[in-house]
Formats: sequence, C-alpha cells, structure tokens
Amino acid sequence: MADTSAYQAPQEAEFRDYVALLKPRVMSLVVFTAFVGLIVAPNGLHPLVAFCSVLFIAIGGGASGALNMWYDADIDAVMKRTQSRPIPAGRVAGGEALGLGLTLSGLAVMMLGLSANWFAAGFLAFTIFFYAVIYTMWLKRSTPQNIVIGGAAGAFPPMIGWACATGGIAVESLLMFALIFFWTPPHFWALALFMKEDYHNAGVPMLTVTHGRQVTRRHIFAYTLVLAPFAIWLGLTSIGGPIYLAVALLLNALFIWRGWQVMQRTDEQSYGDHHKAEKRFFKLSLYYLFGHFAALLVQHWVGA
Repeated sequence: MADTSAYQAPQEAEFRDYVALLKPRVMSLVVFTAFVGLIVAPNGLHPLVAFCSVLFIAIGGGASGALNMWYDADIDAVMKRTQSRPIPAGRVAGGEALGLGLTLSGLAVMMLGLSANWFAAGFLAFTIFFYAVIYTMWLKRSTPQNIVIGGAAGAFPPMIGWACATGGIAVESLLMFALIFFWTPPHFWALALFMKEDYHNAGVPMLTVTHGRQVTRRHIFAYTLVLAPFAIWLGLTSIGGPIYLAVALLLNALFIWRGWQVMQRTDEQSYGDHHKAEKRFFKLSLYYLFGHFAALLVQHWVGA
C-alpha cells in the first residue's frame, strides 16, 4: 500500500481541493459516456430517474478518483504532472481522501440501486473495485500492460448507463465498451511518449519505460488498426446509422493516419520539435472519443 503518512493536510484545505480529489476531468468523460449509453438504450427512463442514474455513476467515478489519489500519493509526489494534486501538495491528508472515496463509493452504489436497478449498481461497484484495486493497487505498478487491462475501468460507464435503462448487457453496450477499451492504450501511450521521465522517476512500468519509445510508437499504430473495426461495427448495430458511420469513418481514417505518422518518428525527430506529432496525436485522441459518442447521440435523436 502507498505510504501517505508524509502528506499531512493543513487546516486551510479548501472545498476545491476535495473536488480535485474526484478527478473532475476524468469524471466528465465518465458522465458523458454513461449518459450516451443510457440515452441510446432501447428502454427509455423517466427523466428524473435518468438524471439520478447519471449523477450516481458520476459520484462513483469521483470516488474511484479519490481512492486512486490516496493510494498513488507517493507516485504523484515525484511526477511533475501530478505534484500539485491535493495530497502530495499537503492540502488534504491521505486518510481524508480514503474516507471520502469509501463513503462516496457506498453512497453511489446504494443510490444507483434504489433509483435504477441493482444490476447496474453491482456493475458500478465492480467498476470502482476494478479501478481502485485491480488497476491502481496492482496493475499500474507491476506490468507495462497496466493501461491495457486497466483501461477496462474507464470503458465500463456506457455499459452501466445501458444497464440502468435495460437491466442487462447487449452487443451494443459491449461495442461501446470495446470502443473505449481499445482507444485507451494509444491515448495514454501518446501522453507517455512526451512524459516518459515522469513515469521513469516514479517507477511506473509504462511501456515507454520498459520497452522504449520506438516499441510504444508501433503499439500505438497497431491499436489504431484494432480499434477501427469495432468503431465501425458499432455503426451497423441498432444504435448506429449513416450519421454515426460517416463520423466513424472520418475519425478512424484520421486516427490511423496520425498513428502512422507517430510510428514513423524517431527519438531525434521528437526531441527536435518537442514531440509535436505525439502531442498532436494525443489531442486528436480526445476529439476521437468525444466525436464517436456525440455522433451516437445525434444519430439517436435524428432517428427518434
């Protein structure tokens, strides 16, 4: 377990510090994909039930973030990207983060069960456990495949949203899962290409650290090729259509092209222009995922 005893919070901790523990940027992705999964599902929900379902999924996502920050405080303290987080910066004590994460986890699971159904609530509980225990406590520090397997945690929200509306799982929800699951490695590996020193200093066995940047670039391109069929297949299901397919074809062609450009790079070229191509690919990856789920939403509304 991470040693958080060195991170003692002063009395002036502010409300925004506790909000920061919930990783609001990550939570926004959880909220959006869960919302889309719920909306495009065949069984409609009362607007109030739908709102409560997405709210409690978001709280569960935030709880996962707090548990992650509690356990990773030692890593965060030595990485430039994360040194200003509340625990390593000394604004919140590790015990407070742990208490907040556990409390919100219980609240989110219980309330989702009461507002939607207990299958979705159990799914949310498993997702929190997977992210906090399987990924954070085990995979992240033990294998370069950490983000590959651990990425499942971030891919579950649309399935949970779907489960809130239907009480189960379907091909469509599995393909939404696959879309995020296979997108996650190239997204984070692109970040690792220009943040390698951070992961090296923290002792995190990211692929860039264990196998080098050239191997990572080849993996990024390979995953863009694996990802594309799943993204397009989703457009051929009951929640797809011409709007989604047009967006998916365009985004995947662009994603593969940018991945190819990254793979062709050398370390000398990357250092020479401050990882311009890698940063461009990382930025595109953000638009890639948002574009697919936004297209699903538009397709649903137009179809309706």
